[in-house]
Amino acid sequence: MAITGATNAVAAPSKQTLSSNYIDFATAGSSDGWAQQYLPDLMEKEAEVFGNRTISGFLSQVGAEEGMQSDQVVWSEQGRLHLSYYATVNDINDITGGGGDSGGMKLTITKNADGVADTDHGIRVNDTVIVATSGGTVRGLVESVTTAGIIDVLTYDYATAEDAGIAAGTSNARVLVYGSEFGKGTDGRSSANAPAFKSYTNKPIILKDYYEISGSDASQIGWIEVSGEEGQSGYMWYLKAAGDTRARFADYMEMSMLEAVKPIAGSIIDNTASTGISQAATGVQYGTEGLFAAIEARGNVTTGVTGVNAATDLAEFDAILAEFDSQGAIEENMMFVNRATALAIDDMLASMNSYGAGGTSYGVFNNSEDMALNLGFSGFRRGSYDFYKSDFRYLNDLSTRGLINAVNATDAIRGVVIPAGTSSVYDQQLGKNMKRPFLHVRYRTSSVDDRKLKTWTTGSVGATTSGKDTMEMHMLSERCLITQGANNFMLMK
Repeated sequence: MAITGATNAVAAPSKQTLSSNYIDFATAGSSDGWAQQYLPDLMEKEAEVFGNRTISGFLSQVGAEEGMQSDQVVWSEQGRLHLSYYATVNDINDITGGGGDSGGMKLTITKNADGVADTDHGIRVNDTVIVATSGGTVRGLVESVTTAGIIDVLTYDYATAEDAGIAAGTSNARVLVYGSEFGKGTDGRSSANAPAFKSYTNKPIILKDYYEISGSDASQIGWIEVSGEEGQSGYMWYLKAAGDTRARFADYMEMSMLEAVKPIAGSIIDNTASTGISQAATGVQYGTEGLFAAIEARGNVTTGVTGVNAATDLAEFDAILAEFDSQGAIEENMMFVNRATALAIDDMLASMNSYGAGGTSYGVFNNSEDMALNLGFSGFRRGSYDFYKSDFRYLNDLSTRGLINAVNATDAIRGVVIPAGTSSVYDQQLGKNMKRPFLHVRYRTSSVDDRKLKTWTTGSVGATTSGKDTMEMHMLSERCLITQGANNFMLMK
């Protein structure tokens, strides 16, 4: 089934007022002008054909906003508690190279559990470890630790590592430390493991917008009664224009926090000294890390829940749960998805119930068959996780991400899964610890100037501030998004 979208449904916002934007009542001989003798039946109300056109509100649902006084935000995230690594099996049954220790093996640690290259591991002598390969698994005792990430392991449960199915040269072995063992009267540890953490930074960007109307037009009444998302109403057209500009700017503030990226090294924006960018001379740094960029860089990306069929979608969704298990395993998560993904999830959930068969359990639906028959599920539980699903207008609307997503299905963003976890921080204004979501916006503010959303009006209309016969409305915000614990986020593409 093909659907042809509406074309030329409404004019896009323009920078100036043109005669083509209005009905012509003045042209002589025009069938719909004032020259004809019959009075037209005017419908004064402007038709709201697109409903609520704004997309802002997403971050207010899942995050918080805090003030900042610097050009940069730096935060740290704890590392994993337990020690597990990837390793290469160098040799088996002769770890000393001289015919001794025939039950051991020599391993080179290559990267940590997150897949990041790491030879400076925390494994120590007398640690008890599990070594697993595709050929077999063995438990062992670390006999020695040498430079370059090499450890010697003696086997517990097999006479030799070869008996366990482990072969020399295996490059994708896993090593897990599960404890330690020391002999009687032996010395204790000679080295300690210091806790590891990761440090991240982000910087705010300055957003601006502007609206202008002449004093004459600000005083001119129109025949259309306007209303808008910002609550403006009346017969003054500039009320709508100014309100639309402000509503669009509010959306830009949120869209920037979702879509913004930092320029990569070597890009023309990053290399400001050799470009024609006007602010280059002042040393301005461009870009900030938005939500989507943070998840792609430090989080999880999936193509799961593709809508192929309910059984396939369920298997894909369970793979998402398995990834969450390997990360923070935060039980409550919010899913903001486009229409196709929302319907695929509904179909997936509907397929799990037979609607009336003996002994059927409807789980999160309070065991109510009538409730389960409503396919517009808003919440469900799978495994040990609770998910709350919501449509994300930004991903559907043709004037926002919906237009971009339609070009390339591979790169299209179909949804995002955001954990409902919090971290405890000290709030200087409240003077006590408070819970803060993983996702929050930081904006520039001080006792002198609050730049969260700053608006001011200049000109000769209303309160006169200049000799210019206009009303100029200025808008400004300086903000950035902090995505903590991105490893618990999931981006659907």
